[in-house]
Amino acid sequence: MPPNSATLEVCVDTAEGIAACQTHADRIELCSALDLGGLTPSAGLIEIARESAVPVHVMIRPRTGDFCYDARDLSTCLHDIAAARRAGLAGVVLGASKGGRLDAEALADMRGAAGEMACTLHRVIDLTEDPLRALEDAIALGFDCILTSGGALCAHDGIAGLTALQHAAAGRITVIAGSGVTARNLGDIAARTGIGAFHASCSSPVAQGQKEQAFGFSAASRNRTDGDKIARMRAALDALPMLSSP
Repeated sequence: MPPNSATLEVCVDTAEGIAACQTHADRIELCSALDLGGLTPSAGLIEIARESAVPVHVMIRPRTGDFCYDARDLSTCLHDIAAARRAGLAGVVLGASKGGRLDAEALADMRGAAGEMACTLHRVIDLTEDPLRALEDAIALGFDCILTSGGALCAHDGIAGLTALQHAAAGRITVIAGSGVTARNLGDIAARTGIGAFHASCSSPVAQGQKEQAFGFSAASRNRTDGDKIARMRAALDALPMLSSP
């Protein structure tokens, strides 16, 4: 993906979500449990994703919580990367940290396991003490993209951080703005940061049953990928000036 190309990546955690992305998305980030920030998807969902006409990048995150992985966590990640690679999917989304910095040793192992697959460093960068240093580490490790909110809870509040990362990247790596990106704020983020690659869930809440809630199987609602929101994001992205389609 060229560093300044206009790109829409949609994160999904269901087969329905994969189908919803086929018309207007440029790339899919495939996860499970998006309500928990996204975990590694199941073997079944990976198999379904093989049929996608849109390139699929697989989230590699073995558990909830922090990104400080021990040897067993790392082994799990390496097996999951191997599974995504065997499935022939386009890329993986990775992250690991240690002591406020990227865990370069763990990430080098994961990057090596990915081989020719594209690699995105996920929002672990927003948790590091020095995101600009983490950017340089990601470049040195051979990552293709970083996904970031600029260190804020949502991208629109992280304009300063996003701008700094985009400037520092200098075309060496693609900066993808994510977290709270919508068709309504995408244009402003792009205009103020120079970023043309965006990540969003494009989802809408669906109410769940009272019994499922009472038994602890569900919250009051679950998020469902919304094809209309994807279409609106596509239209907003295509309206950006001076950006080329990938």
